Amino acid sequence: MTSGQHFVIVGGGLAAAKLAEALRANDFAGSVTLLAAEDQLPYERPPLSKEHLLGKKSLIEFTVESPQWYRDHHIDLRLGTSVTAIDRTARTVTLPDGSTLPYDKLALATGSAPRTLRIPGADAPNVYTLRTIEDSDTLIELFRSARRLAIIGAGWIGMEVAAAARAAEVEVTILESAEQPLLGALGPEMGAVFADLHRAHGVDLRLGVQVAEIVTTHGIATDVATGVRLADGSVVEADAVLVAIGAAPNIDLARAAGLEVDGGVLVDASLTTSDPDIVAVGDIAEQQHPVLGRRIRVEHWANALNQPAVAAATMLGKPGSYDRLPYFFTDQYDLGMEYTGYAGPGDYERVVVRGDKAAREFLAFWLDGANRVLAGMNVNIWDAGDRIKELILSGDPVAPDRIADTSTSL
Repeated sequence: MTSGQHFVIVGGGLAAAKLAEALRANDFAGSVTLLAAEDQLPYERPPLSKEHLLGKKSLIEFTVESPQWYRDHHIDLRLGTSVTAIDRTARTVTLPDGSTLPYDKLALATGSAPRTLRIPGADAPNVYTLRTIEDSDTLIELFRSARRLAIIGAGWIGMEVAAAARAAEVEVTILESAEQPLLGALGPEMGAVFADLHRAHGVDLRLGVQVAEIVTTHGIATDVATGVRLADGSVVEADAVLVAIGAAPNIDLARAAGLEVDGGVLVDASLTTSDPDIVAVGDIAEQQHPVLGRRIRVEHWANALNQPAVAAATMLGKPGSYDRLPYFFTDQYDLGMEYTGYAGPGDYERVVVRGDKAAREFLAFWLDGANRVLAGMNVNIWDAGDRIKELILSGDPVAPDRIADTSTSL
């Protein structure tokens, strides 16, 4: 790569910052421009619903790099700057003021946005979502004043915020349409573990319910939310409402540019899009995974952390393949968990538990019809992650009764 080349990164989160790091670590001598829509330096997002929300970490502790690092490494970091269009023929990106910026290689790391509800009352000022540091700070202040919080959605964000709210002694009601929390991620067997966990900590968890509207009352300046009305007519009273029904990948820019998209931006194992001069990383990347043998899009911290090294190699014309297994973690109350692999709905035949599920100290294995391990989860056990990964990667069948037997070595 020559020093005259110009690489542009669109996005302001962990993946974007790590991509800038990786380019310089690979001795790219050209210019790098990082266009970040947020006004904050790129930071990691998991603490927003975990340590930061619990008051255990400040923003500076999960900010990826300092301002000095970007200066020292000659990264043209432009905060509060979005991209409105990509011209693939001219190889330029258009900025909000109408100016254009040329690129030789382009990386898209535009992340996701919280899904919203289209029901009456959803625009009330005390109806919240969680995606940014400002959102997290708002919830921290809310926990100091609110007595009752209604959370719509029992995914990772909803459950983690519920745990933080209960730590602040806020009454919490979770409203979920599915039969168990975390159903898409863990299935009903392990979703039930988290249902029991939250109920044991005083959460009013209501499953299989439909939300009809957010009830509002006229306040001093505008209508404010005072509860949630369900389809059966009952009302859950609340001082505030959190909508936590998942996130949608920010792929409009890629779609408008004519890149191939589906649920995300389609990329190959090297993270290259349908345009050889453009890569995509993080939440938006729907990758052909070389190990799993399928397309997969994972909205987890590990992808944002690790994909940029491969994307940087690809941009530099070096061989690269992102073959790490999906990984995510959560901490709720006294339960810490790590999950490795992928077992979506319909992918597995059974879940085998090894250890004491009642005491929340166990391993869980998702097996297919041939008794091969598709995914594994360690709950409050911290020395099994590598072995779980080995069992998945081996592709060998296991004996369910033996893998469940704690007297048998993994």
